[in-house]
Amino acid sequence: MEVNDNKKSKTKSTRKPKETLLKQKSPAEFFAENKNIAGFDNPGKCLYTTIRELVENSLDSAESMSELPVVDITIEEIGKNKFNSMIGLVDRERVDQELYDDYETAKDREKRLAKEARAQEILAKNVAPRKKVKETSAAKGTKGRGEASFYKVTCKDNGRGMPHDDIPNMFGRVLSGTKYGLKQTRGKFGLGAKMALIWSKMSTGLPIEISSSMRGQKYTSFCRLDIDIHQNIPHVHLHEKWSNDDGWHGAEIQVIIEGNWTTYRSKILHYMRQMAVITPYAQFLFRFISDASDKNITIKFARRTDVMPPVPLETKHHPSSVDLLLIKRLIAETSKHTLLQFLQHEFVNIGKSHAERLIGEMGPEFCPKMAVKSLTDQQIVRIHQLFRQAKFDDPTGECLSPAGEYNLRLGIVKELHPDMVATFSGSAQVFEGHPFIVEAGVSVGGKDVKQGLNIFRFANRIPLLFEQGADVVTRTALKRINWGNYKINQLQDRIGVFVSIVSTKIPFKGTGKEYIGDDINEIATAVKSAVQQCCIQLKSKIMKKLQAREQQDRKRNLSKYIPDASGAVYDVLKEMAQSYRSKKKRCEEMDAEILHKVFTHEITKETLREKLAQHIEQVDYEMALEYATQSGVSEEPREDIYVQTLQAENKSIDFRSPFFVFRLIC
Repeated sequence: MEVNDNKKSKTKSTRKPKETLLKQKSPAEFFAENKNIAGFDNPGKCLYTTIRELVENSLDSAESMSELPVVDITIEEIGKNKFNSMIGLVDRERVDQELYDDYETAKDREKRLAKEARAQEILAKNVAPRKKVKETSAAKGTKGRGEASFYKVTCKDNGRGMPHDDIPNMFGRVLSGTKYGLKQTRGKFGLGAKMALIWSKMSTGLPIEISSSMRGQKYTSFCRLDIDIHQNIPHVHLHEKWSNDDGWHGAEIQVIIEGNWTTYRSKILHYMRQMAVITPYAQFLFRFISDASDKNITIKFARRTDVMPPVPLETKHHPSSVDLLLIKRLIAETSKHTLLQFLQHEFVNIGKSHAERLIGEMGPEFCPKMAVKSLTDQQIVRIHQLFRQAKFDDPTGECLSPAGEYNLRLGIVKELHPDMVATFSGSAQVFEGHPFIVEAGVSVGGKDVKQGLNIFRFANRIPLLFEQGADVVTRTALKRINWGNYKINQLQDRIGVFVSIVSTKIPFKGTGKEYIGDDINEIATAVKSAVQQCCIQLKSKIMKKLQAREQQDRKRNLSKYIPDASGAVYDVLKEMAQSYRSKKKRCEEMDAEILHKVFTHEITKETLREKLAQHIEQVDYEMALEYATQSGVSEEPREDIYVQTLQAENKSIDFRSPFFVFRLIC
């Protein structure tokens, strides 16, 4: 019996713990727990990213139907009391103050008051205006996080709108959307508006409201919904059709979230300004509404042009850019039956003869008429290997939709008002089988532009504001461009560098779409070349400006000495005239006539001054005309110029003689 008891105790002690159950998370739950991946790092960044995603969706919607975009964005501040009334929560007074994070003990209060008193004494002693002392506020003395700020964000556009039945899934199911495929689009992951809904659910618990109508529809779809995080499905509160008497088409999205306007105000306004630069054909109306009327903001970014970029086209995959999984998916989705047809129609730059040569190179087990659905895994691997090794023509950039030099220049001039600007649009290039186009603009001077380099980055016509230091554009502008070679002072001049990259695949670092890495040589080389082309254009403009400034300085300096020169010449002529009259010296007839006019006051200081001024004007005009002729600018003279013939009589001239000076003037 004892032995059995020992065995039982051994068994109990060595028993393995119960295995944990295998769990899985829905995409919505994953992004809710890792919201920083999508750019929702903190309340301020959440407010910024929400506005950004809604604005970009509005632009895509309007551009897809070639409609000039009109986008209205409103941020309405909601106080805590108003928010509590919206959700039906009654305000309660604090009973136990020590429970709260912003509670201040008596000792902490004494320290804060003593610190404020010292600051006031220092402020009173430092009377000089240059010495500034930061005042310590009571808010800084406490460690509390302060009251939560809530904002109602509304974005309305005149775009395509959404089908009535698709609205719940378009906003209530993460990783679902209409932008998947090989196409240049602003959004790629199907996250933007869904993440705003998830953040709304996490911070306020309130649903999102969508109003939408498509062109020609007699009704407006209204939907109020939130999202089931664990199942990644929409939870619809209300979905109905309203009358659309105005014939409006587009979408209006309203979401209430927690945010921080104070810290991200400049970023949001900067984003709107950069969006107005890259899309001058769009009209934006931005409003911020606060309980304090002095904080209200209304900014209208007016449309400058009616010329829109072409609608980007969906293209097929380049053979050098596909992997095994993509080849298998294309085979499963293709409607073609034979291998020859599959290669021709599912990939770019593969014609019939090229496809036959590729099939012949694959091996004896391949033939053009074999069923593509019957390919084994080993045969698919062979196709992939050949795609990696074979030579293909580069894809064209016909599927891309860059902003264009015209729109880029207009946007820069409209928003920055620079002294001079140059733009350049490069030809289509390729990286990893994906075409891309780099456009650049460089401006000098302007409104609200700081000294030094001001770098503006765009990817698929999206402004990039964060993580600028590691971006390929920033590194190129700071390290690879010698600005001094182009007569541009990198430290003192106000320089704007604008670079826009469009592609079917922008190599963002992370899903936040914040910056483009500097590790792709093709893109780095194209960015450098585009910026250099702009600098070359600016150099010629700057040189002309410098020469014009030198000419003005020369004219100013000459004009400054007119009174002294005319006075000196007149004094010499007057003295000679008196000597001539008294001693009757012998001189030439013309000289005698001049001295007589000086003696009789027909020639005065004012006469010499006017003649000198006319001579300087004439020389300045002739130099300008000569420069314009050398620069290839044909210009007729404002008046006829007659040149006297040289007389055969050789006379010696004393260049120091005042008669020579006077003849030169006349």
